[in-house]
Amino acid sequence: MKIRVLIADDNSFIREGMKIILNTFGEFEVLATVNDGQEAVDYCRINEVDVALLDVRMPNMNGVEATKILTEETGTKPLILTTFDDDEYILDAIRYGAKGYLLKNNDPERIRDAIKSVHSGNNVLQDVVLDKLKSVMDGLPAAQGKRTEAGAPQKHGGARQAGVQEAGGKGASATAGSAAGRGTAGASAASAAQAKGGPSSDCPFDRSVFTERELEVMSLIAQGLSNKEISKELFISEGTTANYITSILNKTALSHRTQIAIYYLTGKVR
Repeated sequence: MKIRVLIADDNSFIREGMKIILNTFGEFEVLATVNDGQEAVDYCRINEVDVALLDVRMPNMNGVEATKILTEETGTKPLILTTFDDDEYILDAIRYGAKGYLLKNNDPERIRDAIKSVHSGNNVLQDVVLDKLKSVMDGLPAAQGKRTEAGAPQKHGGARQAGVQEAGGKGASATAGSAAGRGTAGASAASAAQAKGGPSSDCPFDRSVFTERELEVMSLIAQGLSNKEISKELFISEGTTANYITSILNKTALSHRTQIAIYYLTGKVR
């Protein structure tokens, strides 16, 4: 069965171009293309849409506002696809339930993979998102108002896909981001020190709730590693890694590993 997709963008060239691209893969059915967030919400309220690709800046209702309503009122999974990486949009999109946040300058294959991953219940985040969250932990203003436009060069690695262990025991795979993105910003070093039991006066949450192994897993999630990479790093099976993630989710009352990364870096659960 094909994945039913809605495309919302106020640029007709981008809307129709994205529709053509997705239809070439044969895995998607583009149900409609709309001009703004309000039209996207109206359509998804009366039609069964699996994934909605939402631009951020649109008239009447932007993509972040539409994300909030779609998450609360429909079964549609919002995936933000935009030319901008503004801090306010990233944080709000995650807070309101976006299942992914990608820049439009990704390759068509990466966008295809992101849609499939979101449809499967995973979360997909651009490298820049976790980098900004790391800078928040360091107390630095993320991005200094900088924007990344479509067509601008990207670091190798593109998007990070975060897999979640479902309650039914179904494991989800993940695609790693760039090695450079994982090792940058002082938060990585601080995270690693905390996870290995090292002292840190900046830890934003109560570590006593978690085992040392759970803290290690949380640290590696915050660095953007997939379940497979975490297993390799810690010399444990992927099933064991998934079990640790499930335990962490239960202890924090969080619902997916993107929230674990945010919690580990900021101490915030929402």
